Amino acid sequence: MSLTETLRLPSRRPGKSLRLRRLRPGVWLACALILLAILAAIFPQLFTHYDPDSGVPGIQLTPPDRHHWLGTDQLGRDLYSRIIYGARWSLSAASAAVGVGLVVGSLGGMLAAFSGRTTETLTMRLVDVLLSIPALLLSLSIIILLGAGTLHAALAVGCASVAHFARLSRAEVLRIRQQDYIEAAFGSGGRFLAVFFRHVLPNALPNILAFSALQFGQAILALSTLSFLGFGSPPPIPEWGLLIAEGRNYLATAWWLTVFPGVVVIGIVLATNRISRALSGENL
Repeated sequence: MSLTETLRLPSRRPGKSLRLRRLRPGVWLACALILLAILAAIFPQLFTHYDPDSGVPGIQLTPPDRHHWLGTDQLGRDLYSRIIYGARWSLSAASAAVGVGLVVGSLGGMLAAFSGRTTETLTMRLVDVLLSIPALLLSLSIIILLGAGTLHAALAVGCASVAHFARLSRAEVLRIRQQDYIEAAFGSGGRFLAVFFRHVLPNALPNILAFSALQFGQAILALSTLSFLGFGSPPPIPEWGLLIAEGRNYLATAWWLTVFPGVVVIGIVLATNRISRALSGENL
């Protein structure tokens, strides 16, 4: 076997098809739930024909029935349609938040692992400072500076997750750099970028993607919390956290306004956590 073929071996991941066959039903159920949420976000008209922003007089606070499966709110709007249309806002904001943390945090952590000791020390001390601040407090501080809104809330949640991505990516790169095939790649004349993109990044990416799936669920929770506190999406946007906040005043008389959006949020978060565990290879 040639040296080139030997260097390629660690980047290969044999047995993926076998692992795919061994996935438990819970993983398939989680993937199906996420797929339904994505379809609802892209094509909401396939799931409901009601207008989420138009109320009908005389049917305010109607319990779930055959016409309105999840009931109506205080303005006579169909709650099911508002949840369906709210998927677009909640999932897009969570995706933006995870994207900010993934790109900025991962690049910062990888550069810190490959840079000199001074740069690495300064970067990781900054990461330690960010990790010492509660994520919700950091998000609220950023929103106070930028102002409330869906985009600003997503940016705030993404900035709060940068430190976590940076710490993980640095640890992954340092672990991979200690492998013999990395030293062999550099010793055989491999350039920094070539070794990084051919060996380091493919081996570090699976764990980073698994963490991204976990952070996606955390981002939905964080965005729902900000909307519940009044710092997220403004009315009448049917964002899931805002739906819960709007229904809290009617919890004693119209429980469905809070329970059903809360169940959707919990279901999506549990699904992303299950997918994250499957991507990391735990309890397939």
